[in-house]
Amino acid sequence: MAEEKTTLEVIAPTVEEAVEKGLSELGLTRDAVDVEVLDEGKRNLFRFATRQARVRLIVKANFGHAEAPNAESMTAAADEKEASSGQAAPQPAELNADQIIVRDTLVELLAKMGIKARVSVSYAETEPEEKPVVQANIEGDDLSYLIGRKAETLNALQYILSLMVSHKTSYWIPIQVDVQHYRARRQTELQKLARKAADQVIATGRKQCLEPMPANERRIIHMELRNNENVSTESTGEEPNRKVCVFPNR
Repeated sequence: MAEEKTTLEVIAPTVEEAVEKGLSELGLTRDAVDVEVLDEGKRNLFRFATRQARVRLIVKANFGHAEAPNAESMTAAADEKEASSGQAAPQPAELNADQIIVRDTLVELLAKMGIKARVSVSYAETEPEEKPVVQANIEGDDLSYLIGRKAETLNALQYILSLMVSHKTSYWIPIQVDVQHYRARRQTELQKLARKAADQVIATGRKQCLEPMPANERRIIHMELRNNENVSTESTGEEPNRKVCVFPNR
């Protein structure tokens, strides 16, 4: 009867990283295993992993039967590694699968960009009929460059993260990325702007058109004024100059 061999399948951004991760978990050196590449992964033009590499490590017979790590020990090892990186912020134990993959992928993305930061995830506030949006917040020292002019850099980062996550999950998870709670502060500013515009429209009886905004910011204006019986809102124009106009209800 053939001797049963110890094997371990590992997933990581690259084949090399997967091999190193597997060796670390097995506590073995490279010459102690045979490596079978199951999936080389895929990278986009930014050199970010859009699909993880997957390898199988097979412990050679002359090295004896190494005990493959169980799920509990593998999870503990991953948590220890993540904690030592200083990137994943403390999280509640009840994070679900979508939140975990968004968090871990963002940590991976920031690491590849050479950015030291902490990542935490939660769910953004949405309407009851809307699909839940995973909110990922990045915290660190002087990260304003990740926001950019009119949040252009932040929106690009959010888009890349969404692509990476969708390639891993094979389904789309609505994601909103924030840096040092910039979007929360911006939302407060936009809500004040919406109320001020409504007051001017009511006082003058004339419509007010706000500055061009991306779709997510226009939505905040619409939501803030939707219950105001004295005004109505409408988005007009073409991207990227589309804006919200506030009209009096006569």
